Amino acid sequence: MFSFLLVVHFLIALALVTVILMQRSEGGGLTGGGSPAGLMSARGAADFLTRSTAILATAFVVLSIALAFLAATRHATTVDTSIKRTAPTTAPAPNQPLPNAGSFGGDTGNAAAPANLSFPGVTSPQGNTTAPKK
Repeated sequence: MFSFLLVVHFLIALALVTVILMQRSEGGGLTGGGSPAGLMSARGAADFLTRSTAILATAFVVLSIALAFLAATRHATTVDTSIKRTAPTTAPAPNQPLPNAGSFGGDTGNAAAPANLSFPGVTSPQGNTTAPKK
């Protein structure tokens, strides 16, 4: 139902654009000249295009509201999992340095820092706590 109404909505929009572009800004409508010898007179063509524009615009607005209501109350029965990503299952080892650790712009001065730094009040991996200096 929703797909059918969406196609109808597209066709109404296409017809509305076509009818609006067929109108002349002076109000002439379908005819190039003002000769009443054609199938429709200039006044009849302008009236036809004005009425059809009003009808198509009303149908477009009503169908837009109906589609918005249907989209809001529609309950999806399946979940799209086509873009589902999984997190990596393994973490790097705790003592293994990260690639390019400490390098910024090719600077490798910090990459050679010792691995067993001791900070006051911080527990080391072995469980020893260093006392803060006063």
